[in-house]
Amino acid sequence: MAAEHINAALVLRAYRMGVFPMADARDDPQIFWVDPKRRGILPLDGFHMSRSLRRSILKSGYRASLDRDFCGVMRACADRPQTWISDNILRLYGELHDWGFAHSLEVWDGDDLAGGVYGVALGQAFFGESMFSRRRDGSKIALAWLVAHLKNCGFRLFDTQFLTDHLASLGGVEIPRVAFQTRLAEALAGSADILACPLPDAYSVVQRITQTS
Repeated sequence: MAAEHINAALVLRAYRMGVFPMADARDDPQIFWVDPKRRGILPLDGFHMSRSLRRSILKSGYRASLDRDFCGVMRACADRPQTWISDNILRLYGELHDWGFAHSLEVWDGDDLAGGVYGVALGQAFFGESMFSRRRDGSKIALAWLVAHLKNCGFRLFDTQFLTDHLASLGGVEIPRVAFQTRLAEALAGSADILACPLPDAYSVVQRITQTS
């Protein structure tokens, strides 16, 4: 579909139906819709935290923030040889961020971004879009922090779209489309606010996840 026919409101409607947009490449002017037969999710009570990841969170000295540099996180996610994050995707999610639906979690090493993740929040569902890492375990730390925060704020569903080996190592699983649609409907019927509670500190992230995983 030509990008000029897609706006932020249409993207939100698509998410509510379990569909999300992608582009084939950075310079692709077209956007297509994706509805996988099998959907990746990251169970909020099933995040796998290894001993090495626990040590990284507690001893790295990294800090986390929410929505401090949404554009920076998106551009870092797109900064790879091949990416589906085109200029039109950047524009659309920038609008969703301005509207209060798209959010980023940043992990900082001093004044430098060490890792991060961004996605869309609707009801009690968070739709993870992409993540990046510029330091060891940067994306894993970002996901752990986000999972702990989503649990604190009352979210029920963390959609990862696809299941990669990286996500599977952190507890991600794959479920059929029908099962995902059921979970999505339940999550959309509820209410949660990603901005309603403060981000946990590093110790609380580890404690919150290890108590339920």
